[in-house]
Order: sequence, then structure tokens, then C-alpha cells
Amino acid sequence: MRCRAHAIEKPGNEAELVALVRRAADEGRTLRAVGTGHSSMPLVATDGIIASLEALSGVEQCDRETLRATVRGGSVIRDLGPPLLEHDLALENQGDIDVQSIAGAIGTGTHGTGRALGNLSTHVVGLRVVTATGEVACYDAVETPELFLAARVSLGTLGVVSAVRLRLVPAYRLHERVWRVPIDECLADLERHIAENRHFEFFWFPSLDAAEMKTLNPTDAEPDDLPDTPGQRIGWSCYIISSVRELKFHEMEYSIPAEAGPECFREVRERMREKHPDVVWPVEYRSLAADDAWLSTAYERETVTISIHQDYRLEFREMFRDLESIFRAHRGRPHWGKVHTRTAAELATLYPRWERFCAVRRRLDPDGLFLNDYLRGLFEL
Repeated sequence: MRCRAHAIEKPGNEAELVALVRRAADEGRTLRAVGTGHSSMPLVATDGIIASLEALSGVEQCDRETLRATVRGGSVIRDLGPPLLEHDLALENQGDIDVQSIAGAIGTGTHGTGRALGNLSTHVVGLRVVTATGEVACYDAVETPELFLAARVSLGTLGVVSAVRLRLVPAYRLHERVWRVPIDECLADLERHIAENRHFEFFWFPSLDAAEMKTLNPTDAEPDDLPDTPGQRIGWSCYIISSVRELKFHEMEYSIPAEAGPECFREVRERMREKHPDVVWPVEYRSLAADDAWLSTAYERETVTISIHQDYRLEFREMFRDLESIFRAHRGRPHWGKVHTRTAAELATLYPRWERFCAVRRRLDPDGLFLNDYLRGLFEL
């Protein structure tokens, strides 16, 4: 989707962001916040005002005793690891891509892997949000429980997240192990691998019909304990969880009820081998704990996520539409920031609190200040 924004602004602090929201409201324009532009869906595109949160970054406050930190909404996840580590603290989990802004990653339900580990929004204990009235509101589970459940994963439709209060854990090291096996061997031991490791995921390479498996587990060992060991490394979590992704690609990801994950993957594998044999990009399989954020893809269900990819220079829509039919059949919920074609009516059947979320959104932003055309189509049925 293309847009011609009226203005692209970069507020330097929260006060400037408040003034910008009030200006947009006074001028009758929409306003969408942007972090690092990592989403594939048109969440930001608007002919109104785009507010870059680039300058609203960094750690505001960090407390080793309470294991809490407040970080500004535009902070890039990659840049949070070192300052938290200085306080002997770390995120409990994160995705293997760390170039997103923290507010954007939370607002789209972005996650890592691990059966007992929730998405990034489950690490949030408080949000500071600039609302449609140009006020700064604070949401948490004690004082504003309903708004907190709605705002944690909200695609920026309830306001602009200027700061996030995070629940942290003491800093820890991880031991990474990566190895490749035939896919049938991977699937035979799949449940054991998920159960026995803090983090487990695999990438299935269609052309090889092989799985590259990866585990991450806490360790007290030092990095030097594994000198030049192929497929293994040790380090602080913020450096080990993340991976370098230099190639560009299109991606579709669906969250499937955990019990349906293996069968869904087998159907994807069979369909790709029969109808899309030329695709060489891998399919990723991860696990995710249930949570209570209303629009989280793991809302009230243990989850497996399956991601398909295609080179950004190649046609991908036909393959994605074909495989999406499999995800639909398993009541899959699409990742909010990745390619999908689900409509508001379809999504409403997948989220038990959909109508309640829409009611909260209308109450907080009756004029649609924070909606663009795409989001209006989702939330204004």
C-alpha cells in the first residue's frame, strides 16, 4: 500500500508527541506512529501525519531490586540489551529478530519461542500512552485492568505508546546448539524437544526435506568453554537469542492451537512439495505460551506458530494464499505485522474479546484519530 503523508514528524520527547497528537486532532487528521517499519501489513500508511518514535528511545529507569525497567516506546530491542545488562538484567525472552521498536513489537504481539514463554506483551507491567485527547494515560493490571488487557496488543489504535514498563529477569547466559536432521526424525521427537528445552524451533528446508533444529538453554558456562565448536555458542541472552537477517523476504505467520501444530505443519509440507516445489526458503516452527491480552495471537490457548517465506524479488501471493487456506482450516490467527488476507468478520470469530476491544477503541478514540484505511476496515465493522 502506498500513501502520501501530509507530514512525517519526529517528536524529540513525550511533550512534543503530546503537542503533535493535539495538532492532528485540531486539524482533523489521522496520526499513525512508526517505529522501524518492520511490519509487512499497512499498519502505518496514512495520508495524515506519521509520527516517528525514533527519538523517543532509551532506558528511563531501571531497578535491579524489583526487576523492572521503564523504556521509551521507540527503543529498538537490540539497543536495550547492553544497558539492561549493565544492571544485571535482561528480557525474559525476545524474538530472533531484534531490530523492531519495543512499542511496535509489543503492539503486534511479536514473540520468540518456548512453550513456557509468552510473547513480548506478556513482559509488560505498565504502558504510558498518549491518547486521542492529547493526554498521557498510564495503564496497568491493577488500576486499569480492562484497558491494560486491550492496550498490550492494540496495533497502535488506542494511542501512541510513549513508554513501556517491563518485567525483567536477572541477566543470564544461553547455550545455543544448531544441527540438521531429516524432517521425519525431527517430527518424531518434536514434543520431546519442545518439552526438554527452554527454547526450541526448527526450520524445514523444502528442497532438502531436512530440518535445521535450534535449542537455547540457560547455562553458567563461559563463552570460552566452547572454543570453535561447530553449531554451538554461549553468551548473554540478548546476544544469543537474536540472529542476523541480511536477506529480504516476504513472510506469513499463523498461530495454531498447539495440539494442531504438527498436523498443520504436515499439511503445509505436503502442499508445498506438491504445488510449490521451487520454493527454497524455509518454513519455521515455534512454540508460544498462552496469555490474556485480548488481541494476542496466543490469547487463552497454548500455541504453535508456523511461518512461511519467499524471496522479496519473487512472486509470493499465490503460494501464500494457497497455504493460508491450511492455516484457516486449523483456526489459525495471523501475525498482525505479517502478510495475511483475513477480514474483520473472520478475525472477530477467532478472538473472543474482539467486540469488547472494538468497544474500548471507540470509547478512547471515537473520531478515529489513530486509524488509517486498513485499520478502519478492521475495527469499524
